[in-house]
Amino acid sequence: MFFFSSSSSSSILPLLLLTTFLINPTLSEKCNPEDKKALLQIKTEFGNPTQLSSWDPTTDCCNGTWHGVSCDTDTQTYRVNDFQLFSLDLHQPYPIPPSIANLPFLNFLYLYNIPNLIGPIPPAIGNLTTLRYLMISHTNISGQIPNSLSQIKTLVTIDFSYNSLSGSLPPSLSTLPNLVGITFDGNRFSGAIPESYGSFSKLFTSMTLSRNSLSGKIPASLAKLNLAFVDFSRNMLEGDASVLFGSEKETQKILLGRNLLAFDFGKVGLSKNLEAIDLRNNRVYGTLPKGLTALKFLHKLNVSYNNLCGEIPQGGNLQRFDVSSYVHNKCLCGSPLPACKT
Repeated sequence: MFFFSSSSSSSILPLLLLTTFLINPTLSEKCNPEDKKALLQIKTEFGNPTQLSSWDPTTDCCNGTWHGVSCDTDTQTYRVNDFQLFSLDLHQPYPIPPSIANLPFLNFLYLYNIPNLIGPIPPAIGNLTTLRYLMISHTNISGQIPNSLSQIKTLVTIDFSYNSLSGSLPPSLSTLPNLVGITFDGNRFSGAIPESYGSFSKLFTSMTLSRNSLSGKIPASLAKLNLAFVDFSRNMLEGDASVLFGSEKETQKILLGRNLLAFDFGKVGLSKNLEAIDLRNNRVYGTLPKGLTALKFLHKLNVSYNNLCGEIPQGGNLQRFDVSSYVHNKCLCGSPLPACKT
């Protein structure tokens, strides 16, 4: 029989613990086993691309070496909360991995510049009920935006720009209480902007829907919004867009070029924060509002190819814009265009 002194046992105990961890490293691993299982399944569903070679099942997914993966170290739950894959080189076309929905603590989900990413957005994405920032951009995903997105009440921003998404815009997005902005530029969306989009919360400040096939009238309900950024350019929208303007609003950019919009520009109120106004290639009529001369931050203005008349107001930044900003109107005149006829 062997006996150990207290000093001997105190030195052997750390050695035994170290040996145990070396034999079974999962005992010291911070990565949640369910998260790790989901990540390894995502890797398989992506066809095991070389850029995910760092996703080694023998290592800790929370150790900072797993490409595009971060864990929650603030609360020390060590659940995967950040998933960002940029310019992933997939060997062939693959859909969005269904197993992404098995990462229930995600706050950030970014999939950017992945041309071989195809297929629809899986409805199971609605299971990510802690998701705050969602970006799937510059891919070839297609189909409609799933209504299940409206289940994620934590969402702050949604960016689905430059994909091949189609169908109508889901009216239910306006029920998201924390949403600040949507970016749906460069897709194939069609139909009208939902009337419900005037019911976004007061936090909502950005709506960019450019380069789609949206049609119909801009809902009058949008007048209730205080948008900092509006981009509806390059669609087939018609009628009155004056609801987007307002002297009491904090609007910085209104980009409406290349639509079929027709309203009296001379009667709109102008936000003092306006930096950019683009109305080119529409059917806008009336005169240029004199309030344009008071806009200190205005650095972009284009009202060309409309039905505007009258003298261009003198002062402010208006004469800094060249002829191309004003040409091809019904009877617009004055510097930098030719002088008005007396």
